[in-house]
Amino acid sequence: MKYFGTDGFRGEANVNLNVLHAYKVGRFLGWYYGQEHKARIVIGKDTRRSSYMFEDALSSGLTASGADVYLLHVTPTPSVSYVVRTEQFDCGIMISASHNPYYDNGIKVINGNGHKLEAEIEEKIEEYIDGPEDVIPFATRENIGCTVDYAIGRHRYIGYLMSLATRSFKNIRVGLDCANGSSYSVAKGVFDALGAKTFTMGMEPNGTNINEGCGSTHIERLQKFVKEKNLDIGFAYDGDADRCLAVDENGEIIDGDAILYLCGCYLKEKGELNNNTIVTTIMSNIGLYKALDKAGISYEKTAVGDKYVNACMMEAGHSLGGEQSGHIIFSKYAVTGDGVLTSLMLMEVMLEKKTKLSELKKDLKIYPQLLKNVKVVDKAAAINDPDVQSAATEAEEALSGNGRILLRESGTEPVVRVMAEAETQELCEKYVDKIIAVLAEKKHVIS
Repeated sequence: MKYFGTDGFRGEANVNLNVLHAYKVGRFLGWYYGQEHKARIVIGKDTRRSSYMFEDALSSGLTASGADVYLLHVTPTPSVSYVVRTEQFDCGIMISASHNPYYDNGIKVINGNGHKLEAEIEEKIEEYIDGPEDVIPFATRENIGCTVDYAIGRHRYIGYLMSLATRSFKNIRVGLDCANGSSYSVAKGVFDALGAKTFTMGMEPNGTNINEGCGSTHIERLQKFVKEKNLDIGFAYDGDADRCLAVDENGEIIDGDAILYLCGCYLKEKGELNNNTIVTTIMSNIGLYKALDKAGISYEKTAVGDKYVNACMMEAGHSLGGEQSGHIIFSKYAVTGDGVLTSLMLMEVMLEKKTKLSELKKDLKIYPQLLKNVKVVDKAAAINDPDVQSAATEAEEALSGNGRILLRESGTEPVVRVMAEAETQELCEKYVDKIIAVLAEKKHVIS
């Protein structure tokens, strides 16, 4: 598709994603969901300066097509999913570019079941955006839509999160890095209400500092913070709070793979790990699979993207899945990745087991991993070149089951990603560079 990727319509604000695009997305959705009744559509946004502009543009398009618009204001992406599916909205829209810099933004559409919008509807939106003329009628008179302040929807989501905690967090020292993003309006309030002693960073959004040197993309800041403050645990969210990474009491990273391992073992022990299976993506670390084998837990692998993880979970009825990046889905409680929910689930594991995280993850050995992006002339030609494939196969054979090689195309750039996992960083470098050398030798690389 031209505009919509695996995570909505993304681009630099007013460059390749502008107000006219947003207005037309609103026009289409207001008409599409309003063909048989007056559409009700809820909008949330993150803290980027351009999010306010896109909120207004979407609202204009939606109301011009006759839809009523309910504004959650600054709120996490999973809260939009929660409100849509629990309060019978036709669809939801989240304005965010997640972990990207402040000057990027995105329009993520969520269907009435709380899932990402179906690809066939996204295709129709694209056709309308690029159409030579506006074929959608304007609403008139009493049929014109209105906007409604719906902050109460976010408050209900916060209440829902609080209801999931199984015990008090009293006397637990918790660090929260809210990335100057959406979680600043939710996370601290939830942890405070549950009794934790909270220490926060990334709580002063100004429109241009979202993800800047903070949050899950800059976890080193939280690592230092946890050690300096002598905290029991720390959580870092991304800009729209649909993912979470953690830090143990020693300042060591608990990434998405480690979260899947800790929560998977805990759910298995409780008899709540459906099908005794965890859903991962092909980017998960080989160390995770070795640890799951040892724990007697099965796993499935999907393409990269939480939408693929979610689809696999829904189809088979699995209860836990996620990505190394911290998008974790607990299907009993949500239909999308939810950073704050993930942190609550990790707190439950730690409190129920009465054990420090560093001890709980001692059987998980994460292998060094190296990923290099290579700009190429033609992604498909580069990745399918027999010599490149042969170099990758030889490297994997040399690792003898104690590592792996992964080649994949970027979904958004003229880039091939070359990834290696091995017992040492030096081995990762050696094999990644060997494959890149073959790509260059075969003249696939753009210098």
